[in-house]
Amino acid sequence: MSGLHGLATQALRALDPEDAHRAAILGLKVGLGPVGDRDDPILATSLAGLPLSNAVGLAPGFDKDAEVFAPMLRAGFGFVECGTVTPKPQAGNPRPRLFRLSEDRAVINRMGFNNRGLEAFAGRLARRGPGVVGANIGANKDSEDRIGDYVTGLKRLWGLASYFTINVSSPNTPGLRALQTKAALDELLGRLAEARGVLPAAAGGPMFLKVAPDLEPGEVETIVGACLGYGVTGIMVSNTTVSRPALGSRFAGETGGLSGAPLKALSTRVLDEFAQIAAGRLVLVGVGGIGSGGDAYAKIRAGACAVQLYSALVFEGPDLVMRIKRDLAARLRADGFTAISEAVGAQ
Repeated sequence: MSGLHGLATQALRALDPEDAHRAAILGLKVGLGPVGDRDDPILATSLAGLPLSNAVGLAPGFDKDAEVFAPMLRAGFGFVECGTVTPKPQAGNPRPRLFRLSEDRAVINRMGFNNRGLEAFAGRLARRGPGVVGANIGANKDSEDRIGDYVTGLKRLWGLASYFTINVSSPNTPGLRALQTKAALDELLGRLAEARGVLPAAAGGPMFLKVAPDLEPGEVETIVGACLGYGVTGIMVSNTTVSRPALGSRFAGETGGLSGAPLKALSTRVLDEFAQIAAGRLVLVGVGGIGSGGDAYAKIRAGACAVQLYSALVFEGPDLVMRIKRDLAARLRADGFTAISEAVGAQ
């Protein structure tokens, strides 16, 4: 089936990127996705206490409305994160808003949290089967109380998602990244802690904060301190970047967040900084620029207990996850590790 999936990937690349993405979702919904092999035991691990058969997850943005988390788990991902979801449905930014930078193995998006809203999202999660499925929560662009939107999302999805990610780092909702400052984090995480305090603990799950790679000096310490102070389990490092390294594509000047291969070095450096400051007190997930087992291994050795990818699928297709896992298992054994947890932070 890998040849068929390769042909399908080529066909999708001939379409407008957003149309191709929707076609891929529809194909997965009717059962056209791949089925992964049984995972190598060396890849088994846990994510903040959640058991994983492998540490390679699907990043949010692919399954915005929680439509295809089951097919993506079957394809071989160890966990899937859906979203970003906002309380009210919203259309997002005007099209075109998604660009393939093929020469750079990169993507620029300015989607703007387009999604069908919290109720539709919750209804689908309520019917989910086994497997670790996270919910990435955001705020509506026109909200008068953005922090309240996060609280609403957490309460509505409590007991439905395996874990929660608080997305304060998308560059495509004006002012959202300001929630990474100390005063804003104190209010956001404080209100979320209050909400968690009155929800049934047994039904909940770990909570992560998703951060930008474009941080000012001192902000890593601020974020780590806030997470520790308010009981946040860990940090997703990182979201897309507004910086622009040297790029060859004609779309290089488009506004939005850059992801894919050019993000790898920046996101890994920021991950390493979070690992040094957190010193094992927070669970870290490495995101950004992963397109091979070597890329995943670099994130793990920089301090990530698990990784997520998305943009590389645009160019490699769904079989990529199996190749990454085989390569990662081989690298672990070549370096004498018997479990993926042994390699975390082993620079």
